[in-house]
Amino acid sequence: MCRLLGVVGASAGRLADLLATELPAFTELSTDHCDGWGVAHWHGDELRVDKEPTSARTSVGFTDALGRITTDAALLHIRLANPGSPLVLANTHPFRSATVAFAHNGDFSPAGAIDELLAPPLLEAAVGTTDSERFFLLVRQLLQRTDPATALSSAAAAVRRRATRYSGLNCLLLTERSLYAYADHDPDSAVSRRRGPGFFPLNYLVEPGRVVIASTGWDQPTPPWNQLDQRQVLEVRRSDLRVSRHLARPGSPPVASRESARGIR
Repeated sequence: MCRLLGVVGASAGRLADLLATELPAFTELSTDHCDGWGVAHWHGDELRVDKEPTSARTSVGFTDALGRITTDAALLHIRLANPGSPLVLANTHPFRSATVAFAHNGDFSPAGAIDELLAPPLLEAAVGTTDSERFFLLVRQLLQRTDPATALSSAAAAVRRRATRYSGLNCLLLTERSLYAYADHDPDSAVSRRRGPGFFPLNYLVEPGRVVIASTGWDQPTPPWNQLDQRQVLEVRRSDLRVSRHLARPGSPPVASRESARGIR
C-alpha cells in the first residue's frame, strides 16, 4: 500500500515551500511506506519525474528534489510494495508518459487482470511488473478517446469487473491542464480490515493560493479538510484553481457536482 500527496498552487514555488505544512508528516509515513518515493511535476511545458526505490525519510535524493523543484503542480508518492514485488525503479511510482503522470494507492489481483484490454503495443511498453502500471496503461489508453475523469472511472470499473479482489484504486493523475484524484476502495478487503476504516480515504484542502490532496496518516480535521466520496473524481484546474467533483459514470461524460474558485491564479 502507498501514500499519495498532490498540490496545485496559484503560482510556481519551491515544492518544499508549497507543501511546507504537509511534508514533515507525509515524509514520516515512509517509516512504514519505505519501498520507494517519486515526484512528478510540471517544469514549464515539460513533465518531469524524480524517483528512487528507497525510503523517502532517509533519501538524500528526496530531500534534494523537494528543495530543487519549482512548480505550480505536482504529485508525490511513497510506496509500500506488495510482498514479492521487486524494489526496483521500474516498479516505483509515479508512472508517466510525455503528457501525464499517475500514482496509485492500493492493489488488485491478479496483476494482469486487465492485460487483455490493453492494445499490444501499449502492454509491451510496460517497464515493470506491478498492477499499478497496468492500471495506468489502461487510463492512458482510455485518454485517447475520452476525458480524464471518465478515463479514471472507466479504468477502475474494468479492474473491479475483472480482478478477483482489490483493496484500493485510489490514484492521482497529473495532466497539463489539471490534477485529478479518484477515490475507490473495498471496505471489506483484508487491508481495510487490518488497517481500519481511516486508511484509504482521500482528503483535500482548498485554501487561497493552493489546493492539496492527500492520503490519510496525519491530522486532517474536517473542516477545513474535505473527504472525497467513494468513486468520485476531483479535478483541480491549474489555470485558476477551480475545484470540481465529478460524478463520473464509466463510459459517460462526467457531471460536475460542485465547483469552488476560492483560490485564484
